[in-house]
Amino acid sequence: MEIYQTISANKIKTWLIMFLFVIFITTIVYVFGKALGYGWPMVGFALILAGVTSFSSYYYSDKLVLATVKAKAIEKKDNPELFRIVENLAIGDGLPKPKIYIINDPSPNAFATGRDPNHAVVCATTGLLEKLNRIELEGVISHELSHVKNYDTRLMAIVTILVGFVVIAANFFTRSLWFSGGRRDREGGGNIQLIFLLIGIVFAILSPIIATLIQLAVSRKREYLADASGALLTRYPDGLASALEKISADRRPVASASNANAHLFIVNPFRGKDAKAWFSSLFDTHPPVAERIKILRSM
Repeated sequence: MEIYQTISANKIKTWLIMFLFVIFITTIVYVFGKALGYGWPMVGFALILAGVTSFSSYYYSDKLVLATVKAKAIEKKDNPELFRIVENLAIGDGLPKPKIYIINDPSPNAFATGRDPNHAVVCATTGLLEKLNRIELEGVISHELSHVKNYDTRLMAIVTILVGFVVIAANFFTRSLWFSGGRRDREGGGNIQLIFLLIGIVFAILSPIIATLIQLAVSRKREYLADASGALLTRYPDGLASALEKISADRRPVASASNANAHLFIVNPFRGKDAKAWFSSLFDTHPPVAERIKILRSM
């Protein structure tokens, strides 16, 4: 499989998912609004509210992530080899050198965060630095820099905010039913509002699940894209493939990882939870490592 074809295919699939996500959010807010007797005005208000509440998350999500995983910034003297690898690959990819953070954890893993290339951070665990050789480490760093260059860090922050918005909207609708029971839409009759009410109840139950599935689908697609982009940067896909083999073989979880930040890591930080069933795999934050390795070695 050609690297450029892999990158192009994953970009198209990801933006298609994002487009469907926007339609999905607009639809559920409209249904909730009609059920409560508001309709399109509620959609406008909800979108404005989502924009306002996401502003602070957009600018400070990276600092929050680094704090939750207990990452510490390092200087060049602390790990000259890692700094040289990051600097050389950033130059090769036409990116500003990102800040470098380390998590004191024996489990090998890494991630990138930041809203754009000028505010990017690459973070690795001490276990990753101890377990991988230079070529494998270059493969991992190229993967993370690809997330930065492809604006995956920004995209996933936005998707996470949208998922949170869907959950809040569903909770708001449910609470409104309990406290007000809705009101008759001035433009429709009681039977129409009753239909929207029933649909709204179904949406309130299913929409948070569907939104989460969309988030995880986007996350998996961006991992495939970063693998392909990283291989393009180093011109050596086997380096990243070998790194993925070593990382996945270590069954120790990252102690500071959580459900909120698991999608950021290059490999699922919760070891021993690799889903086998098709339904269970829908809830994975990452695509199967074996599949990623197979694709990389076919390039």
